[in-house]
Amino acid sequence: MNVIGLTRAWIERAVIGLNLCPFARVPYVKERIRYCVSHSVSSGDLLQDLRVELQRLVDSPVQEIETTLLIHPQCLNDFLEYNDFLGDVDATLRKMGLEGTIQIASFHPQYQFAETGPDDLSNATNQSPFPMLHLLREDSIDRAVETMPNPERIYAANIETLENLGAMGWQDLQAQCKADVRE
Repeated sequence: MNVIGLTRAWIERAVIGLNLCPFARVPYVKERIRYCVSHSVSSGDLLQDLRVELQRLVDSPVQEIETTLLIHPQCLNDFLEYNDFLGDVDATLRKMGLEGTIQIASFHPQYQFAETGPDDLSNATNQSPFPMLHLLREDSIDRAVETMPNPERIYAANIETLENLGAMGWQDLQAQCKADVRE
């Protein structure tokens, strides 16, 4: 399975292509995204991988690594277990003294926001091909937000985009991502 290839196709077609994250284009084009595939099968091992990647991001110049995707296809495939694990992720960030320096966004193939149904299209904003943790520099987020006229509108705009795309359109987009990797 080409984990990085499918993740890149998802970034190109969904994240950037649908403009779900208007801040993603620059680090993607400048090749400042680190793709780290964890081979962990336990949450404990994944936390160790997270600590290593957090330290690597902090120690690296932004011109080399602006953001990291810690992709873990063999661990926490059940969304409820993954969601519970996010408390450990936050605790790790605190223990390392990185609150306010690094922010971690969560993505999962079965991502479901509280008070939504499993088929609600709004969930697709955080549905990725594999479970992953997105490690972002707070400074990069701040700089990107300063360039946007209405950053608080991003979520509402994403919902509108996905509703216009529709469930079949979202499924087609996911199929196109898989086709991109096979080509």
